[in-house]
Amino acid sequence: MEIHLPSVPMMEILSYLDAYSLLQAAQVNKNWNELASSDVLWRKLCQKRWLYCYMFTLPLHGLETWKQFFFNKTWQEHAKTRAKPEDFTYKEFPMEFEFRAHPWYISRHGLTRNGQGKSAVCMTSMNRISTWDIHEGAMTWESPKQPSYIVWMTTLPEMQIAVTIDMQSTIKLWDCHNKEVLASKTGLFFSCKLLQSEFTKDGPIVLVGDACGNLYIFRIPDLHLISKVNVFPYSIDELYFSPQKKWVFLIGHRLNDLTKVFYMSSLLRPSEFSAPVSTVLEVPLIRKVFWTPRREDRITLMSLILPENITKFDTFDMKLEGIGNKVTIQGYLTASFSLAEDEGTPDHFGVSDKDVIVCSTRFSLLLFDINGLRLQTFHYCPEEIWRLWVDPVHVIVTCDAGSLDIYAWEKRSLLLRKCYRLRNRNYQQMSGYIIKTLCDDMSIISVANNSPKPCCLMAYTLNVCS
Repeated sequence: MEIHLPSVPMMEILSYLDAYSLLQAAQVNKNWNELASSDVLWRKLCQKRWLYCYMFTLPLHGLETWKQFFFNKTWQEHAKTRAKPEDFTYKEFPMEFEFRAHPWYISRHGLTRNGQGKSAVCMTSMNRISTWDIHEGAMTWESPKQPSYIVWMTTLPEMQIAVTIDMQSTIKLWDCHNKEVLASKTGLFFSCKLLQSEFTKDGPIVLVGDACGNLYIFRIPDLHLISKVNVFPYSIDELYFSPQKKWVFLIGHRLNDLTKVFYMSSLLRPSEFSAPVSTVLEVPLIRKVFWTPRREDRITLMSLILPENITKFDTFDMKLEGIGNKVTIQGYLTASFSLAEDEGTPDHFGVSDKDVIVCSTRFSLLLFDINGLRLQTFHYCPEEIWRLWVDPVHVIVTCDAGSLDIYAWEKRSLLLRKCYRLRNRNYQQMSGYIIKTLCDDMSIISVANNSPKPCCLMAYTLNVCS
């Protein structure tokens, strides 16, 4: 005899389950299947995993349920791990001298099962920005020539918007389909040192850090100034958002490291807080920072211990606490370890959603748990590792010859699985170095600085993945 529990308590219980557990619950009986397939539950899972789900409706993606979206998007994310090198099309973009060699993705759709997905990047010249279809190797849009040189750019792929700042400290918002500027403001800050756009639960924003240590937050699309706060006595050099944009970690490098972690709601809703809510993590000589994917409150800092040049990893859990009517932030040290001297000095690192730290030294790729237990080693000598890309699904190693090694995080273990190598197809011999590697669901791009020759953008686009 089947037992039917009341629907409301059952939905509350099911809301704590992950996707795999929901699928198991759906096998119990017809009633459980109906509840476990609820759009309310699957939308919550989608929004937790992909923040931009807050801003669109399913019909725009040709889907009927959030459960369909979850599995389609998961399929997209893992497409590259199922591929082979021959499944990629290679395109090369020799850039003119005036191009700045730091492209940003502007495309919002990943690979689709019917092959209609497209990847596009946005690049800047001295006084123009342009977008490129990297599968076709063709320019798709170009802005008018600007009166002042563009010094910073960022993009918001979810809205196909680009943000630029020029030498006169004028910030401009561009819809990368139209010639006219969406919004423009000038004279608010002095000498921009940091520019980043993000999509938050409160809507899309752009952040500007200036040479005086001020952080400005503007609303997209009208560039209304939401808040301004002085973070450091000098410039903000680096900024890192937590996965769901609850926290933002900032670093100022000058003489000694200065750090602050802000509660984003206190910056986005200044009328609700008497002052921005922040705390300091006392870790000197920070070299890299990485928030744990799909885990909102955990951050790992890679720092250097002098004079021994020993690398240290510290993992903190951030917590919001209330004392009377006052809200405070506490950072609790969860784990810490140092690398042995013979393990080298890592240049790059990242963290998986299972709290596995992957870092690259000059000749090795190393995996540790957050307490320092060595899990895996990949040797690269005589090749050298120049760049490391880490996301919740992939790890991409860029070698000195321009080749790319693609790894995937194992689902049922803490280890990495090497999938394949994309060999450098650049017809000119590499005379410089790779300055940037990044990827989306269907492509991987690298920028090579072949000085004194023009920079080169190399793009691998996934065609078919069964």
